[in-house]
Amino acid sequence: MKSKKYSFDVAVIGGGSAGMACALKVSQSGLSVVILERDSRLGGILNQCIHNGFGLNYFKEELTGPEYAQKFIEKVRQSNIDVLLNTTVLKIDNGFKLTCINNKELFEINSKAIIFATGCKERPAGAINLCGTRPAGVINAGSAQKIVNIYGKMIGKNIVIVGSGDIGLIMARRLRFEGANVLGVYEVLPYPSGLKRNIVQCLEDYNIPLHLSKTVFEVVGKDRVEGVWVAPVKQDFTFDMSKKEFIKCDCVVLSIGLVPEYKLAKDFNIEQNKITNGAVVDEYLQTNIKGIFFCGNCLHVHDIVDNVTKEAEKAGENCAKFVLNQLQLTQKQKIICGNGLRYVNPSYFYNDKGVLSINFRVNNIYKNADIVVLQDKELRRINKKILLPAEMETIILSKENIDFSKPLRVIIEEKK
Repeated sequence: MKSKKYSFDVAVIGGGSAGMACALKVSQSGLSVVILERDSRLGGILNQCIHNGFGLNYFKEELTGPEYAQKFIEKVRQSNIDVLLNTTVLKIDNGFKLTCINNKELFEINSKAIIFATGCKERPAGAINLCGTRPAGVINAGSAQKIVNIYGKMIGKNIVIVGSGDIGLIMARRLRFEGANVLGVYEVLPYPSGLKRNIVQCLEDYNIPLHLSKTVFEVVGKDRVEGVWVAPVKQDFTFDMSKKEFIKCDCVVLSIGLVPEYKLAKDFNIEQNKITNGAVVDEYLQTNIKGIFFCGNCLHVHDIVDNVTKEAEKAGENCAKFVLNQLQLTQKQKIICGNGLRYVNPSYFYNDKGVLSINFRVNNIYKNADIVVLQDKELRRINKKILLPAEMETIILSKENIDFSKPLRVIIEEKK
């Protein structure tokens, strides 16, 4: 059976906030663009995030996730963007030919450029080597959110949350709203993984205990979860078994981190960042393969959706310039992740005019510390009262002061 063939200037993989935002920017350039979304509607993960707190930076108003998504869905509907729902991209061949399938047909899309906006996925129980039996009642936080918010079903009555990621924190509050007894949030690290505002609004305001440097090491139960064993975690990440305790519960929610959805990119030999697990990109969000761009949570996991949107718009604008032969790049130079940082993004910058925006996350909690950008000399220094691993930071440089023959290095200096 021969597959049908379609042609677009740009193919956007993913129809969440990032996919819609970058597609709109491409469309504004007069190019043809298609969004390929495997779900039955646009909006991505926002559709199940019924809590507020979205849009404060981008729209200057507080919205729920579905409200935020709907604003972009309406813009897409009013544009010339083609949208293919229930559509999965199976593979990408050289020449930017995408093989796709939906509930009607197998087909091909030929494009001049591709933007990955595939979002992220949750780490499973296997990622932390969770011991014990495998009874019903062990569930990822995002899945719990969908079951409760979309399907209106409860997941348990006495619940333990493993990990302090933002989805887990938000679900702690949501489950308390629905009458569940949330026994506590257990975090293996000595600091929380989620945003400070979620710690306050979702845990402290509802008297839900947060246990740092303490985690679940074994699940107990036959058909259904009956309880968990928890223990303090030492500095070398071994358990202090002398202080272990058993907690009776019927559900364990895992909020142990997110990783970029990268499988399709691996098949295309796109260079991967081993720290973020997303792509390695330059300041224009282009990968090592010209014409392939990344944005949103498939590039690196963001803290708020407003930042996802702004980054996606940048990717869409630059992708359009690439197709129109307006993206002329010369003399690429590296940005080095220095002391105190977990990663920097982008990884490269170019010898051109304007400003350079560098996003990064720190690898620990720093108080009264300086963010410093160096070459042979200091280019910029910004003092921060506190830097948290959960929060993405940005530093902006004027390119007028940069020596393009040498790499940049970003470091953290603590004040004594």
